[in-house]
Parts: sequence; structure tokens; C-alpha cells
Amino acid sequence: MNLSRRGFFKATGAAFAASMAFELSSQSEALAFESGQDWKLVNTEEYTNICCYCAGGCGSLCSVRNGELINVEGDPDHPVNEGGLCPKGAAMFQLRNVVDPETREVVKNPGRVTSPMVRRPGSSEWEKIGWADAIKAIARKVKDTRDATFVETDDGGLTVNHTPGMASLGGSQQNSEEEYLILKAMRSLGLIAIDNQARV
Repeated sequence: MNLSRRGFFKATGAAFAASMAFELSSQSEALAFESGQDWKLVNTEEYTNICCYCAGGCGSLCSVRNGELINVEGDPDHPVNEGGLCPKGAAMFQLRNVVDPETREVVKNPGRVTSPMVRRPGSSEWEKIGWADAIKAIARKVKDTRDATFVETDDGGLTVNHTPGMASLGGSQQNSEEEYLILKAMRSLGLIAIDNQARV
């Protein structure tokens, strides 16, 4: 078969024109498709929130229906993130709810810890305790560790008044004022190893 260059272009153009005419004249499924399901955020109330992970302070929208969290997404009106969220922020929904891989239903996260837990010496199991007991136990550990490791003077006789037995790592979701108070509290205990998650 002898096909010139001009003939090839004519045949290609004709085939392209015919296929485009067919596509444009046929019914579009995307325009005619009617979903049988409601939009997932129908009948929900939206609340603004701040992401719980870092000191960036990104805004999020929490959609709630009948007291249940339905969806978490970035707040497009927030000046910090303008609707965008990092991978951790985008996965905030999974702190409370997860999708069951078998039924594809949204269920409460079975691994979510909702109360203080302690593992007693020699035990392999965690047990739930109350908040008052947890605070009391933490205060006792801090006091005992500070008393056991407190250094009043160094080898040269210089007063140092610190404890090398404890450290503080601040959570990066606190604002500057909260971190200032945490720093003052840690310094009053004599801690010298103080850092913040936002810097790390």
C-alpha cells in the first residue's frame, strides 16, 4: 500500500475528527449520573478547631451529626493553613474513629486510650486508674527523683542547685505563654535538660 505523507495526515485528521464527533455527540455519563447516596456531610454541624499536633496552629473543620464526629478537614478560612493539612493533621479523624476494613463502616477507634493507665512493677498488663491517682503518682515520682538526684554544689564548691535526673520535653501545641509557665515550673524544680517538640 502506497501512502504518502500528505495522505497519512489526511487519514489521521479524518479519524481524529470522526472520533471527536462521536464523543461529543454521545451522552456523557458524568453529567447524567445520579448518585443514590446522600452527600456525606448532609445534615451536619460544623465546628472550627485547631490541629492537635504541632505549634503551627492550623485550623480544621469538624463535622458532627447527632453528636458523632463525621469528618475532619482543613479550614479554608483559617489564615495559617488556608484549608491545607499535613499528613498528620489530615489523619486527625483517626484519633477518634477508624474505618473497619471488613465492613467499611466508620467505628470508634478500638485502640484509643481514654483514661490514664499504669503498668505495675513485675506486671505485663496495663490497668486503668483515675486522673487523681495518676496525678498523685506522677507528683510522687517527680519528688522522689528530684530528692535522690538533686545537686547543690559542683566539685569546685560553686552553688548549682539542679537535678540531672529529670528532663522536660514540651508539647508543641502549647502557645508561647503556656510554654513560658512550663519553663518556669521546670526551672523551679531544678531541671536543666529542657527542650520543646516544636524545635526537635
